[in-house]
Amino acid sequence: MSDVRAFGAVGDGVTDDTAAIQHAIEEGDGQVVFTPGTYKITQTLTARLDRRGPLSLSGSRGVARLVMLGAGPALRLTGTHQKTADPNDFAREVWVSERMPTVSGLEIVGGHEQAVGVELNGTMQATFAGLLIRRCRYGVHLVNRNRNVLITHCHIYHGRRDGIGIYFDGVNLHQTNIVGCHISYHPHAGIKVERSEVRNLQITGCDIEYNFDPETPDSADVWVDAREKTVREVTIASNTIQAKNSPGGANVRIEGPELDDSRGAGLWTIVGNVLQSQETNLLLRRCRGVAVTGNSFASGFGRSVLIDACRVVTLGSNTFDHNPDYTGPIVDGIEVVGSSAINLTSLVLEGTRAGSVEKGAAITVAKSSEVAITACQVLDPLHRGVDLIDVRNTRLNACTVVDRRPDGTMREAVRWRGGGAPGNAAVENLIGKGTAGALEIEKGAAESRGNTILD
Repeated sequence: MSDVRAFGAVGDGVTDDTAAIQHAIEEGDGQVVFTPGTYKITQTLTARLDRRGPLSLSGSRGVARLVMLGAGPALRLTGTHQKTADPNDFAREVWVSERMPTVSGLEIVGGHEQAVGVELNGTMQATFAGLLIRRCRYGVHLVNRNRNVLITHCHIYHGRRDGIGIYFDGVNLHQTNIVGCHISYHPHAGIKVERSEVRNLQITGCDIEYNFDPETPDSADVWVDAREKTVREVTIASNTIQAKNSPGGANVRIEGPELDDSRGAGLWTIVGNVLQSQETNLLLRRCRGVAVTGNSFASGFGRSVLIDACRVVTLGSNTFDHNPDYTGPIVDGIEVVGSSAINLTSLVLEGTRAGSVEKGAAITVAKSSEVAITACQVLDPLHRGVDLIDVRNTRLNACTVVDRRPDGTMREAVRWRGGGAPGNAAVENLIGKGTAGALEIEKGAAESRGNTILD
């Protein structure tokens, strides 16, 4: 292996070690080791994998620190692979010289406002394990084209102003696994996809938290902006995703382009996560084919879930609640607008404050069609349980909507207005009486069959 000190690096935190480490990368045997110390660099360390050959960089299990005092990435890995991940698409030279560049056990610190941790461009099977990247504008920066990226057991932490933890920046990238990482305290986004063609992205078992900016509109823990490109075949599973209230903020935000068929962002699964403490916990806008199941939503300061101009979405078997010791102006609630083929099923919402005396409810559906609200429990809503406005082919079935409080404030349990389509029906629900009524259906808006009204 090639100890960077053997190439002249000092590691005292004072000496500029840029040239020595670059020499070790270019002329060493490929296994570049940083022994304990603080290595100061002022320019990007570049690894041209087609020239260098197979490469790994190791920080001796976390006891070495690399401090980038200039603008740009501390480390740039560049390959030449320009095709798919199909084995038949690989040139022999890629397998010989470029496969699986690895960075592990190293702390990378940004000492400049524009410092970046690691940049990947044209790589195949890049693997990051056990890294601590902090005080960078971008922790991991993915550009142009890459394939089969693995980021595991990393701490990507405390980004600079407008910082992003992992940034898919105009990249064409299939097969990315982000597993078992802490991605926290980046003002703009923990993970962001923008202007990118992405497929097969897995975000699993991570703690993604406090990626927010209380002073600048729009931030998110996970933010997928597919308004210019397409992002499909994605799983967000078994993560804790939380932040604090910020203007326009979301725990998870997914947006597609303004197309009639909502094809930019889709084929997503969001399952088994804790999402809490933001203006919106989950924002889906112009998405298609999204399954959201088995999650715990809490402390949505504007709303829990917004489904806007989407198609083919299932929101099922989730809870919407908040810990009694978490205080503040929590609103929660679900809003569906301008969407079709939406299932809201087996949801439990308690103590939701969404809406107002005039409009809105714990579950609000407006200007939508083919919506099924089934086997949900809406308990103790502040204003009303379900508000349906101008919907078509919509069913409210086998739901319980009650205010159990001695001094309850719920006005109507269910209010249904407009639409008038023959497909609308409220069937076999358990409905409590509010201060302004129980099941209030505007004439011709929907049928009512087999509902039980509680005194």
